Amino acid sequence: MYADDVQPDDPILYGAYVCLTTQALDGQRDLADAAVPALAERLGLRNEYEPGNGNAPRSIAYLRWRGAQPGTVADEALQRAEAVVHVAAPVPEPVTQFCAEIAQLVGPDVRPYVLAGVFRLPVFTGRAMYNFAYAHRVLQQPGPVMPNAFLVPMRKSDRWWAKDWMERHTYFLPRYDEGGAMVHEGHALAAARGIGCLMRRTYKHRVEPAPAGEYDFVSYFECADADVATFHEVCSALRDVTRNPEWRLVAEGPTWHGRRVASWAELFS
Repeated sequence: MYADDVQPDDPILYGAYVCLTTQALDGQRDLADAAVPALAERLGLRNEYEPGNGNAPRSIAYLRWRGAQPGTVADEALQRAEAVVHVAAPVPEPVTQFCAEIAQLVGPDVRPYVLAGVFRLPVFTGRAMYNFAYAHRVLQQPGPVMPNAFLVPMRKSDRWWAKDWMERHTYFLPRYDEGGAMVHEGHALAAARGIGCLMRRTYKHRVEPAPAGEYDFVSYFECADADVATFHEVCSALRDVTRNPEWRLVAEGPTWHGRRVASWAELFS
């Protein structure tokens, strides 16, 4: 007899970042009047600007452009996005419906660019790593407390996906020489400074690896003004391949910086 205790890999959250760009001032005024709040209410989406205790099961967030830095993957649609709307739900239908209907509401001059994915429980996380990286993680705070939002999509190389899962696991841990001296920090230690101040969420593509031209992961962060520098320090540490060899196998899209606002209309005010 054999046990049948395989842990499921089913998504527990479906999400999308809807990126919007319009260059005309009149177009911005038209967008401000679009009936997006009514759509969100009909779908039962709670505004993340006042998240309450933890993340709402069905939610929406409005992010206004502050700036963007190009990555190794050219992505003009994200880099030039003037606003991003995040929508999430524990089932896919509200997210799919929102993405379809907002395209009609904003009109033909604005073509929404959607970065969608699913949230799954961590793969390479045992109890000790969970306690280190997640047990005391920062939960989502009201918008005025943590107003900064960063969106960082990325893909892993074919070399990464060709590796056995056990080898991939090792990139998240420090590496030591035969004498016990640490030679690389690995992902977990390189990112450790952000644990206490960066709210983070990562959506994965529904299939891994993602199809050609799409992202494997879409990572999102929120923080207070005082912690923006820490966000950039963490990103720099992760990109330093002498500290974190994993990044030799990563290609990033733009790092998009937004400001959380309380309503759809404030995106275009």
